[in-house]
Amino acid sequence: MQMQMQSVNGLQKDKKGSIKHKQNFIEGAVILTIGMLLVKIVGALFKIPLANIITENGMGYFGTAYAFYSVVYSLATAGFPIAVARMVAENYSLKRYNDIRKIRRVSFPVFLIMGIIGTLCMVIGAPLYTKAVGNSGAFLSMAVLSPSIIFCCLSSVYRGYYEGLSNMLPTAVSQITESLSKLLLGLSAALCTVYFLNGEFAQYGTVLGEALSASDAALKVYSLAAAASISGVTLGSFFSFLYLFIYHKRKGDGITKEMYRMSPMPHKSKSVAKKLLLTAIPIGIGALAMSIATLIDSTLLQNKLGEIMAADPATVLQMYEGLIPKENLSDVSTIPNFLWGCYSNAMTVFMLVGSVTQAIGISALPGLTEAYTKKNKAQIKKNVESVLRVTGLFCIPAGVGICVLSEPIAKFIYGSTSGSNITAKILVVLGIAAIFAALTTPITSMLQAVGRMEIPVIFIVSSLVIKVLINYFVCSIPEINILGAGTGTLICYLFVTVAELIAIKKVTKANVSVKDAMLRPFIAALFCGAAAYLMSNLIKNIGLDIKLNCVLSIVFAVIIYAVSVLLLKAVTKDEILMLPKGEKISKILEKHGWIR
Repeated sequence: MQMQMQSVNGLQKDKKGSIKHKQNFIEGAVILTIGMLLVKIVGALFKIPLANIITENGMGYFGTAYAFYSVVYSLATAGFPIAVARMVAENYSLKRYNDIRKIRRVSFPVFLIMGIIGTLCMVIGAPLYTKAVGNSGAFLSMAVLSPSIIFCCLSSVYRGYYEGLSNMLPTAVSQITESLSKLLLGLSAALCTVYFLNGEFAQYGTVLGEALSASDAALKVYSLAAAASISGVTLGSFFSFLYLFIYHKRKGDGITKEMYRMSPMPHKSKSVAKKLLLTAIPIGIGALAMSIATLIDSTLLQNKLGEIMAADPATVLQMYEGLIPKENLSDVSTIPNFLWGCYSNAMTVFMLVGSVTQAIGISALPGLTEAYTKKNKAQIKKNVESVLRVTGLFCIPAGVGICVLSEPIAKFIYGSTSGSNITAKILVVLGIAAIFAALTTPITSMLQAVGRMEIPVIFIVSSLVIKVLINYFVCSIPEINILGAGTGTLICYLFVTVAELIAIKKVTKANVSVKDAMLRPFIAALFCGAAAYLMSNLIKNIGLDIKLNCVLSIVFAVIIYAVSVLLLKAVTKDEILMLPKGEKISKILEKHGWIR
């Protein structure tokens, strides 16, 4: 009876017997979001100076390596982290604690094997892929990145395990550990590589002993520096796994010996492994499809740009007059990689929004799984609407802000370089696309939480076919070229968002109101975007620095947005109560009539 009360109240004991609180959806999301924001800040501190150190050419090599890596990584992990989290959450709600431990034991060797296979695929595929896209300078980056797949797979076991137990702290801390290692080691390696190799060329006219022209030397230095920066990524994945391994050894999983003893006997390992595979494979197919689309984008766009430069270089050169560096003008065959680097920089900003809402989806999974397992429709409705509202409150104003402040944001992040002007033009469309991309992440997680892993796969694969076809035709037009890449992305994620919203309502059979969840955040976001646009133009007319323009416009927009959210009562009392110190905050907001 005592153990039952602990479960009902969301309490559990740690390894030493002390009581600790099981995180609710909002608490978990806050932990993961804070962790994710720190990761992104650290990532910005890594990528912003990195882009300046290795230029758009180096970022092109960097982005090409990551495009192939993401496919292999998706294939290696194959949806297992989410499968582990869902299975753990389901068994926790049923008090089958011995099955929870069995899930972890079965998962570890599977992940290890997949990690080894993934690393071998990366090593073997590197020369073939770089030859296929005509970007041989990315080969070394791919080779250096390959070992990280093993460590990422092993880390995924622990992350999925603790996420299923509604403990988001290990995931957040491990991600921060990984990012800090990448920043300190990767950036240092890139800086040292550029410094010493440029010094060698200035003194001897060689790079690693090879005599080269100035333009060839610059491209080779950027290629080697990109690989050096990626070494920090690989080492970061190792330190992330090391932290999780030590955390589990020292802290355990919070389930006491008494809870294990009173739990039913676990299912056989073969049965657990089978269910793990059946749960993971559909998720993995969806993730793999997304990564393959990125790979196709990388291959298709660079090849299309190459064809344009071969058939009609004058149009592109005139379109980007004064924006293409001298080393690329001396060899026009390198311009596609430069433009791909600009697009990669824009995609970095685009993915910032979705990476934060990913935390919301991860945190929502255990609670929704429990509600669905117990067939509690009222709780399902409440969970789904809260997830949509919280996601919309963040992603809609963020996407609108990226769109209307594309130039200040691009120049704030990447400096007032020629490439940042091209990146800004791409961001106008990608800003709106970011809203829908960010919405799909938690909606997909909710469909997975209720056991319908196959539905997101169908929608994602369909949308990616649409994206590839649109980009193929639009980016083939010389007057549009790389600027059209965002169009396919926007339509792709718009389709997935609408389709998945319809599906979640039908699958759960709960009376979910998308309008009630999303309308107020949407209206508040429109005020936010208008404020950002007006302030940016005002500062631009005054003639202040573009970076100051970015900061002041964002601050003003955030203030207007916060006021709009309060006046429109865009958040509910239940959601406020789930926050730390929620009762105090709720009383203050209720006093002024700012919450429902």
